[in-house]
Amino acid sequence: WLMSDNMHHQWLLLAACFWVIFMFMVASKFITLTFKDPDGYGAKQESLILTAVTKVEEVHVPEEKHWPEEFQPTGKAFSGNLIRQPLVHMERLELLRNVCRDTALRNLSHTAVSKFVLDRIFVCDKHKILFCQTPKVGNTQWKKVLIVLNGAFSSIEEIPENIVHDHEKNGLPRLSSFSDSEIKKRLNLYFKFFIVRDPFERLISAFKDKFVHNPRFEPWYRHEIAPGIIRKYRKNRTETKGLQFEDFVRYLGDPNHRWLDVQFGDHIIHWVTYVELCAPCEITYSVIGHHETLEDDAPYILKAAGIDHLVSYPTIPPGITVYNKTKVERYFSGISKRDIRRLYARFEGDFKLFGYREPDFLLN
Repeated sequence: WLMSDNMHHQWLLLAACFWVIFMFMVASKFITLTFKDPDGYGAKQESLILTAVTKVEEVHVPEEKHWPEEFQPTGKAFSGNLIRQPLVHMERLELLRNVCRDTALRNLSHTAVSKFVLDRIFVCDKHKILFCQTPKVGNTQWKKVLIVLNGAFSSIEEIPENIVHDHEKNGLPRLSSFSDSEIKKRLNLYFKFFIVRDPFERLISAFKDKFVHNPRFEPWYRHEIAPGIIRKYRKNRTETKGLQFEDFVRYLGDPNHRWLDVQFGDHIIHWVTYVELCAPCEITYSVIGHHETLEDDAPYILKAAGIDHLVSYPTIPPGITVYNKTKVERYFSGISKRDIRRLYARFEGDFKLFGYREPDFLLN
């Protein structure tokens, strides 16, 4: 009995040894397949992850060699927007080019590069810059920047307010003052920019500034232009109030507004379209800034023009550039849909060229 019991234990021990050897062989084979096979799951997974990251970078971060020179995303001016800022401005220029090619909008997007347009463009020969003036979008500050660059004053703070718009004293020549060949050379070679703003909000700003607040040094807006608009466009002739926004909108939306524009002369620059002011489809601008994003656009423009180390854009008061939808809706709340549609029809080119949405109150 004792011998039988010993043999039983020996067979159990031998079976256990065989089982251990078998499990070791299986485990070795598994380890070899998992960690040495270059086509294993781990290797494939790593490859997929790297490919995905590479593709994202290729879409959102174009190589520098593909950027136009004026859009090279370098320097401290971009701070946290190193990549976003150049892309935003390239998208704006691409939108402009596409709308300029739209034959259905040609009458609203194209204009001749006339003396009227050339009078709006100020020149800084020293730094090869052209700036097209679009009133009611912070142009006074840009003129101050150019005045300093041209050397008339050493700093923005030194410029008297009454000098900024005195073009005989501020040292800012207009492009129209040059010969045809000199104009062409500057248009081809210089850095060119202008600023836009929501077209309807700009009209409200022009109306408030010229006909409500009415600066003392510009009395003709209230005493000459306003009566001319009222005589032609006021429905209630017994109304004795000064120019109302409704009168102003009716004048601007009239397809035959030009006969009054001729009488008003260059004073109309505060409310004519950006197309009429700067000919954006005829002149190849380097940058188009937006008033609503001026906090980002101003340093970008200075950097792109290569002058950020020479001058800074004046401090922008908080909230002043934000689009005020409530204000716009309030001003247009008492205007007939017919008059608003006629106004939009005139300014549709500005809305489309610069990416501004058609107002909600016009769609309802």
